[in-house]
Amino acid sequence: MAIATIDPTTGKTLRTFATHTAEELEAKLQLATDTFATYRQTQFAERATWMRRAAELLEAESSRYGRIMTEEMGKPLEAAKAEARKCATACRYYVSKAEGLLRDQPIEVGGDRAFVRYQPLGPVLAIMPWNFPFWQVVRFAAPALMAGNVGLLKHAHNVPQCALALEEVFLQAGFPKGAFQALMIETSEVNRVIDDPRVKAVTLTGSEGAGRAVGAAAGRAIKKVVLELGGSDPFVVMPSADLDRAVETAVTARLINNGQSCIAAKRFIVAESIAADFERRFVERMKRVTVGDPMDPKTDLGPLATEGILKGLHAQVEESVKAGTRLLLGGKPLERPGNFYPATVLADPPPKAPAFHDELFGPVATLLRARDVDHAIELANATPFGLGASVWTRDEAEQRRFIDGIDSGMVFVNEMVASDPRLPFGGVKHSGHGRELADLGLREFVNAKTVRISSGTPQPPAPKHAVSE
Repeated sequence: MAIATIDPTTGKTLRTFATHTAEELEAKLQLATDTFATYRQTQFAERATWMRRAAELLEAESSRYGRIMTEEMGKPLEAAKAEARKCATACRYYVSKAEGLLRDQPIEVGGDRAFVRYQPLGPVLAIMPWNFPFWQVVRFAAPALMAGNVGLLKHAHNVPQCALALEEVFLQAGFPKGAFQALMIETSEVNRVIDDPRVKAVTLTGSEGAGRAVGAAAGRAIKKVVLELGGSDPFVVMPSADLDRAVETAVTARLINNGQSCIAAKRFIVAESIAADFERRFVERMKRVTVGDPMDPKTDLGPLATEGILKGLHAQVEESVKAGTRLLLGGKPLERPGNFYPATVLADPPPKAPAFHDELFGPVATLLRARDVDHAIELANATPFGLGASVWTRDEAEQRRFIDGIDSGMVFVNEMVASDPRLPFGGVKHSGHGRELADLGLREFVNAKTVRISSGTPQPPAPKHAVSE
């Protein structure tokens, strides 16, 4: 697969990039190893200075970086600029929090001294997707670098300029050469890098299939791996909800990033008593979405990232309709250059339809009706995925039931699911394991080393239930 910038708005190849030779890849792996040996000894204050400068660069150059993102994967330009600025917030979050979160943690064990010391692991391979080509990378890189690790980025094949721009950000910010490197390699080379003993851990954001492959490779190499995979996130609306706000948020939650987000709401589960009203309002609002050039500030919905994604999405829609799903809006690729798919609404899919249980990665919404809270929870869980869920109800008892009953890594009540540096991010079931962001994300790639220092005096016996290993 070629590493190239192919404009999703026109389908034209804008730039191509040579992949690393075996010798170049070897040099980068060795540079990462050599850099880590000294970088791990730097002080938090020094890393914080560099990370703060990275935040400043991301903000100052947000327009330039935004245009690169839009050119390579098609998201509306204003959203791309906002993504660069959001990356700065993650950098600053870890500037302010990393030292405290990684400070030695004392443990009371009687007269002896005991604590947990958090130490970096080494070079971490990040295999990142194209849909949020800056944010997905920075939310790995900021905590990893602040913890004293070094990063190796294998970015998606269609966003090479984003990969190189991020390498530029960290280098210009002052991080040592080798602290963060972009690897221009084919997917077929990934297992070789995972197997390399100099690479100590792996993180992947991507599809379920990619997660299985990377997870298996990391398992064979006995290396820590974090997997942030897909989602078929439910958006549940109950009778007590503010319906006007729920409908408006539902449209935003489905179309964010041209519908190409793992936490975008995809299945809209609505109580029967308000389902007809919600359906009417939702379809009318989706009809008003402006499709067009993502560089135009008036555009709400740009092209899908690749022609393959367009074809795959349409196949899922066609199969769902053939299985008995109602098509309320859209449903066919637009007849124009580029990878454009319209805002589409499906309703009442049978369980065998892709729209019922699969992830539809594009601007396609699926409406389902729930008899009651129990049925809504059943529908929400009727998918292999468990990433995020948005629940709309002002009834506190219902809120508690949804929070406890939905199998997902995140539940947002009366707002759409969104990533935030302060909140752990990740899922369960086929949506992966491990967490990004917040304190949990910072501690994913450190060795939590237990230390006990004897006082030299006899200690009381361990609890009777304790056993030695």
